[in-house]
Amino acid sequence: MSKKIALVTGSSSGFGRLISEALARAGHVVYASMRDVAGRNAKNAAEMAELSAQEDIDLRPIELDVQSEPSVNSAVEKIIAEAGRIDVVVHNAGHMMFGPAEAFTPDQFAQQYDVNVLGTQRVNRAVLPHMRRRYEGLLVWVSSSSSAGGTPPYLSPYFAAKAAMDSLAVQYARELARWGIETTIVVPGAFTKGTNHFAHSGSPADQARLAEYEADGPYVGFGETVRNAFAAIVPDDADPAPVADMIVDVVNAPFGERPFRIHYDPTEDGANIGFSVLDRLRAEMLHRVGLGDLLKPARKA
Repeated sequence: MSKKIALVTGSSSGFGRLISEALARAGHVVYASMRDVAGRNAKNAAEMAELSAQEDIDLRPIELDVQSEPSVNSAVEKIIAEAGRIDVVVHNAGHMMFGPAEAFTPDQFAQQYDVNVLGTQRVNRAVLPHMRRRYEGLLVWVSSSSSAGGTPPYLSPYFAAKAAMDSLAVQYARELARWGIETTIVVPGAFTKGTNHFAHSGSPADQARLAEYEADGPYVGFGETVRNAFAAIVPDDADPAPVADMIVDVVNAPFGERPFRIHYDPTEDGANIGFSVLDRLRAEMLHRVGLGDLLKPARKA
């Protein structure tokens, strides 16, 4: 196994923290990016640095705000200067909002797209020129089972943004295949513990509109109903750590053997079935128009 230089976004906690630590323990050099390394995430960055020293692994916290193009560019330039290349990018940064769709302002929806979709675009535009020059690289996208499986209400901004990100990942895979750059889309299900999605989720800014749903009418107390119903279908022993282990396996796999999409969903919401149909239909269309080669990354001649 060759040592990879990996950049993981949103590494301060949750999936990003698990993925960063797992990749480092597997022998890779991991740049664990997060916002405000010197401020609110100083403790998380210090814990990672301490872990790196204790276990003799190469885990490097780095400042990167996916909502800031200068921040993204600066981080990527620093990594290239230090390590000489970036082999793997894990698009993990994300944020959740919970509440009735109507009570969120358009600006709040835009913020969800900015983190979950535009953030990946900023990182890609900074990293891909380096990968394309080498005709080599791997993009790992942390998607959501909500894009093709069962979904509870009250998570519209997050689900809409994740669906957009998944669609972008699919399109990028086709446009990077002839550059020899591989794509794996990871589809986790719902986890009510082990990540901070629900604990840190945003709420509607229009409190008056929220009250029209939650305080009166047919949806009184519906938010709590949804939370309880959602938690009830997640097994007590559901552990997000295997998502990180699966990503390690992808990174360690040889060129051409990395799966396009993988799933890990203890709630079994059907996304594995939904995506298999969608991906097959998309592949068949490419074959029909004579672009089937875009389904597999090409080795550099």
